[in-house]
Amino acid sequence: MSWLSTFANSSVGKKFVMAVTGSLLILFLIIHLAGNLTLYFGEEAFNGYVSTLDVVKPLIRVIEVILALVFIFHIINGVRLWIENRKARPNRYKINAASENSTLFSRTMLLSGSIIFIFLVMHLSTFWWAFNFSGEAVKDGVHQYYNIVTGWFQSPVYAGAYIIAMILLGFHLNHAFQSAFQTFGWNHKKYTPFIKKLGTLYAIVMAVGFASIPIYFLFFFGGK
Repeated sequence: MSWLSTFANSSVGKKFVMAVTGSLLILFLIIHLAGNLTLYFGEEAFNGYVSTLDVVKPLIRVIEVILALVFIFHIINGVRLWIENRKARPNRYKINAASENSTLFSRTMLLSGSIIFIFLVMHLSTFWWAFNFSGEAVKDGVHQYYNIVTGWFQSPVYAGAYIIAMILLGFHLNHAFQSAFQTFGWNHKKYTPFIKKLGTLYAIVMAVGFASIPIYFLFFFGGK
């Protein structure tokens, strides 16, 4: 397995791992957003959606472990690539400005990724923990999933942090989507412009889709 270790530690290998894990996370976000949007259909719809996941909880636990590993590999390789790039450019574009050599989205990948990670920890400590381990998920035989989520989203501090994190997520995804295609070698002058537009569209849909939920519950829910 030495060849695998050698490949994984090479620059190309790190980029490949980033592309694969990033693609899996891109797919996960689509599924996650689809589930979250059931909040707009009311308490029964959202509680029913989460209760359905409870039925296959052993499978969900396996998926959660896989997702955790995907996140870990994505983060570790992202940091390793950032360090590698810094070492390769110690003078940090003395001759040419960074803005002329890269996009805003690519230059803020580490920053946006770091803030998203901090938000993810906060997100898991609220919803995921409450749903699975706090004992708040069921009261008197009634599911409280919807009330837990809406309660947090009606907090200006939490909703504000969530919205900011989703904006940064959009920045992160815009570059990540295009980078994955590049890494896989799917570059063509005919299709690359379309891929870039598709990546931007995906990033906007994800950012707006997720951010719209706390905005709705903070400002418009309950006849506000």
